[in-house]
Amino acid sequence: MKTSTHCFNETHEQARQTAQRFVEREVLPHIDEWEEAGEFPRELYRKAADAGLLGVGYPEALGGTGEGDLFLKVAVSEALMRSTSGGLVAGLGSHDIALPPIVKWGPKAMRERVVPEVLRGDAVAALAITEPGGGSDVANLRTRAEKEGDHYRINGSKTFITSGHRADYYTVAVRTGEAGHNGISMLLVERDTPGFSRGRMLKKTGWWASDTAELFFEDVKVPAGNLIGQENGGFMVIMTNFLQERLMLCIMGAMTARLALEKAMDYSREREAFGRTISGFQVTRHKLVDMATRVELATQYTYHCAALMDAGKAPVKEVAMAKNFTAEVAEEVTREAVQLHGGMGYMREAGVERLARDARILAIGGGTTEIMKELIARQLGL
Repeated sequence: MKTSTHCFNETHEQARQTAQRFVEREVLPHIDEWEEAGEFPRELYRKAADAGLLGVGYPEALGGTGEGDLFLKVAVSEALMRSTSGGLVAGLGSHDIALPPIVKWGPKAMRERVVPEVLRGDAVAALAITEPGGGSDVANLRTRAEKEGDHYRINGSKTFITSGHRADYYTVAVRTGEAGHNGISMLLVERDTPGFSRGRMLKKTGWWASDTAELFFEDVKVPAGNLIGQENGGFMVIMTNFLQERLMLCIMGAMTARLALEKAMDYSREREAFGRTISGFQVTRHKLVDMATRVELATQYTYHCAALMDAGKAPVKEVAMAKNFTAEVAEEVTREAVQLHGGMGYMREAGVERLARDARILAIGGGTTEIMKELIARQLGL
């Protein structure tokens, strides 16, 4: 198994550089404008695909770079976070939570039709699990799908869906059986299916550049062949999918903190107060040291979790611990970075203001801190 000090090889670093060049050329000149607009151009998916970024970690037969190297995904994800916009990264990467169930459990015809189109950037995919009033209580979702001959009829709603407005394909969690986790299935719903609609564009504290929507299903009929995996076996699909989603949120948290730290260090070397740069004050240096220490610990433990997963393990406990820790570090470090910037830290142009806003979602999305603690407690036998 890889150790945290030997995670990245030459191929990984080449992919990182490719992603960084993409960010520098295609994203950074426009990201402030896109944040204010609340979305980024759809053509960015095609550009990311042309750069080889969307297909990282997917089977070559379906248009990807190949499976079995999680650190390639880690390297690219870290580089994309240098856009300074968690919302852009979440929106551009919504297929990474929508497609894996299709790749692993979808029918062959579905895989071969949907996955290559998304990885080419010609279509957008979204995952639809969360419901109004449901939050992290996935086992009790209410959106219902009744089997009627050769199709399912869906009624219900979803909310907080990343890429919800612009997606062409939706991997949707529905109830097909009894109450609880044993009655959940996954279905593919296409954008123009009659009875399916998208509600208002949701306004958020952070992740401004991501399209986040409500979804409504009113007697939506989808073919029985759109079932992903076994009927009433969807909860296992969801839980398996959560592991990598949470790891990616750990990377986002660690990188959010790292970017804030870098900006704070640069500013402290430039900003003068009382006749010297603020880095000349011991209190500033010690604060930066504490921030750097927590960033490094968050990063290295995330790499440890990725190494476990890369070795074929399912480190539910470790990833839940990492998610909680990286989310906490992201909030603490971004808060301190804003404080070190003083009044400028409260201005959007400083960059740390956006990082601080974006950090808040990390303790909520993909399973709240409280849910993670319950998972950890069960893994510890408590």
